[in-house]
Amino acid sequence: MNDSIDSRTTSSQADAADNPLNEFAGCHEGIIENFKQLQRLLALIEESPDSREIGTLAKTLRKFYRDLVLVHHAEEEQELFIAVMDAATDKEEASLARGYIKQLVAEHRELEAMWQQIEPAIKRLSKGKSAELDAAIAGKLAEQYLAHAEFEEQHFMPLAARILSKNDLSTLGLSMHMRHQEAATTYYI
Repeated sequence: MNDSIDSRTTSSQADAADNPLNEFAGCHEGIIENFKQLQRLLALIEESPDSREIGTLAKTLRKFYRDLVLVHHAEEEQELFIAVMDAATDKEEASLARGYIKQLVAEHRELEAMWQQIEPAIKRLSKGKSAELDAAIAGKLAEQYLAHAEFEEQHFMPLAARILSKNDLSTLGLSMHMRHQEAATTYYI
């Protein structure tokens, strides 16, 4: 490898404001904050089961999960992970990326399955109705999602930043932009 003409991502490129990896990291920040709110909901149910704030918080969590978490998982799996694997030319990095991606996708499915177990109770709570929210599953979901996001930030994202060239990042950024434009497009009949 010739370092003077290496087109792989440098740390200054990885820090660039228009780097799509920063979009994923920013999304993780919002996800982490909302899963902390799930922990807060559990505490609120325990401390003040008649609080009106429970319904508001549950409604916010449902919308967050539907509109952010599921979309984020899809974008990682359909855009980021594919871009990293397509760009991985070094056998060691490719093997490491493949292992990380396999782990992250499995975690996505496990986290989604846990949400499905508590979603009916969250839905009832969001409508101001009483519900038995399984504190063990909800607490485990919040803890595991925080660990999942931390693993991505500490291990996968730095690897992605090493693997993706400036051109790969531009392509990923354009693909993400097009995906968001499609989602924002209003169709008229």
